[in-house]
Amino acid sequence: MLKKVVILVNLFFIALSINAQNLEIVSPNEKIKVSVHISKVINFEASVSGTSIIKSSNIGLNTLEQGFLGRNEVVKKHNIVSINNIITPVVKEKRKEIIDNYNELVIDFKKEYSLIFRVYNNGFAYRFKTNFKGSLTVIKEQSIYHFNKDYFTLIPRYIEEHEKGFITHAENTYINRKLSSFTSDEVSILPLLVKVENNVKVLFTEADLRDYPGLYVRGNSRSSIIGVNPHAVKKQVFKIDEKRWDRNPVIFERENYIAKTKGKRVFPWRVFAVSESDKDLLNNQLVYQLSLKNQIKDPSWIKPGKASWDWWNYNNIYGVDFRAGINTETYKYFIDFASENGLEYIILDEGWYELGDILNVVPDIDMEEIVSYAKQKNVGIILWVIWKTFDNQLEESLDQFEKWGIKGIKIDFMQRDDQQMVNWYYKIAEKVAEKKMFIDFHGAYKPSGLRRAYPNVITREGVPGLEHSKWGEDASPKMAVTIPFIRMVSGPIDYTPGGMLNANKDTFAPIFNRPMTQGTRCHQLAMYVVFESPLQMLADSPSNYKKEQESLDFIAKIPTVWDETVILSATVGEHILTARKSEETWFVGALSGDDSKDLIVDFSFLEEGEYTMEIFQDGINADRYAGDYKKVITKITNKDTLNIHLSAGGGWTCRIFR
Repeated sequence: MLKKVVILVNLFFIALSINAQNLEIVSPNEKIKVSVHISKVINFEASVSGTSIIKSSNIGLNTLEQGFLGRNEVVKKHNIVSINNIITPVVKEKRKEIIDNYNELVIDFKKEYSLIFRVYNNGFAYRFKTNFKGSLTVIKEQSIYHFNKDYFTLIPRYIEEHEKGFITHAENTYINRKLSSFTSDEVSILPLLVKVENNVKVLFTEADLRDYPGLYVRGNSRSSIIGVNPHAVKKQVFKIDEKRWDRNPVIFERENYIAKTKGKRVFPWRVFAVSESDKDLLNNQLVYQLSLKNQIKDPSWIKPGKASWDWWNYNNIYGVDFRAGINTETYKYFIDFASENGLEYIILDEGWYELGDILNVVPDIDMEEIVSYAKQKNVGIILWVIWKTFDNQLEESLDQFEKWGIKGIKIDFMQRDDQQMVNWYYKIAEKVAEKKMFIDFHGAYKPSGLRRAYPNVITREGVPGLEHSKWGEDASPKMAVTIPFIRMVSGPIDYTPGGMLNANKDTFAPIFNRPMTQGTRCHQLAMYVVFESPLQMLADSPSNYKKEQESLDFIAKIPTVWDETVILSATVGEHILTARKSEETWFVGALSGDDSKDLIVDFSFLEEGEYTMEIFQDGINADRYAGDYKKVITKITNKDTLNIHLSAGGGWTCRIFR
């Protein structure tokens, strides 16, 4: 799966002695430069094409057993390694092959630990590696990052940080504000995007998070961000709230450390994705590249696809002779719908079991009949569970799911990423993989590399997705053209698109049991091309889709994994124009934000020859009636361009085939 070229060089760039204190490493294309300064403390700085990204920034680890790693250190040796790999992902997201080309600086200290920097053409990262005997207790990680100026940043603000906090679904919207407005009382989840000079963008996140708590940042009312991690949990309980007790953890007490771990290990990467144009961010896969390789011996059973989803549409089946709801008849209707339209899965979301006991299926559900019927129709079943109940009944539940023939599990309401919870994700990924089932994590922290180690973790939430349209306005067109530049850079997003009841800004209203979407019909269709998720939902009711068969037919043709991705045009918060290839067919999707947009589609990414193009575009009255669209069939070659118009909150999408 890997083609590797390794060149090992012992170079001392600035100081030539064994105790070199100033080291430098550059990207393969020599645009990004990282300088490391070692004296009383360890600092680093970075630039791209002469533009400063990070100035003197202090890093280290404060440990109980070994003291502070990063003060008064002596360099024993250091090496530069140049790597040029090709990674073949088990589950494709953007492309079937990833070029993994970087230069790596390894600094070994006399105290038996190392600091590693990797510099790519599209970013850089660093991590610590320790080689101590016994255990290691990390009290605090030192991570203070100083930017050159008081830049604007898109901060996914997180409000509830306090001693017993760090409870979050990571579904925050993004606030455009100066770094200096970010105070020490505020904490942000990651990823976080900083808008540097000369159109440079820096996205900060982490990768290969294992046996360690997730990273957050707080401000200091200046042009800096400061890393902070949740302390390990010492005591927790769950609120007793009728039958919803198992989703509301209350952390009563935390330890005085963030992690108790092995003395010999590697720590998570601190990742800085760098782009000189907005569209380059949408091709960045550093989080995947920097993470642990596949741990599943034979992952061939993992099957991406699309799923008809019950919860968002409130099981609103109509035009039938049975009572719609959480019952066998309704789910057989979902199965028929999936089978008729080539969808691989359906989901049974909340309500199929008595909360608190996964083995207690509600009386109106005959799971054996549902699964048997689905098997006849070549449709897989995905089951939703609350994480705590699932954990309490793990072995029994998995055995039962295996007996039923369940294909996937949607696990919800974890809401944390302290060390214990991060370890739980890995435990569950491994256990579920043993039963040959995939996972969709909801109520989840950001992707941080787990999906590469366990590719059965096929997608996850941690995004203000379409469900927010049931109770608010967060799932807006502007968010739709912001999320891909930030949250999606870290990994796939289970945004759950596909609403057929479309509304403009002045006609939208959040209605929980009959939801609508903001933006045009084509805005929803184009999301299936622009948003990455190897498991994509069809959020609306099968009955609604049957009234909109033309739109449904197009959605059903769109793959969920891709051989190639070309970003044609993109501006954060304004628009995205993406082309993706699956086998010999191309799909193009365009989204606009709050304003209308005129774009030019350049088809030079196509090979020679004539193609047929099936287009869905905003109708001439889409600005008045969001459901208005027009379907066009035409011919195209790689020498052509096309002017397209997107309404405010609009979309444009097409399928290109021979």
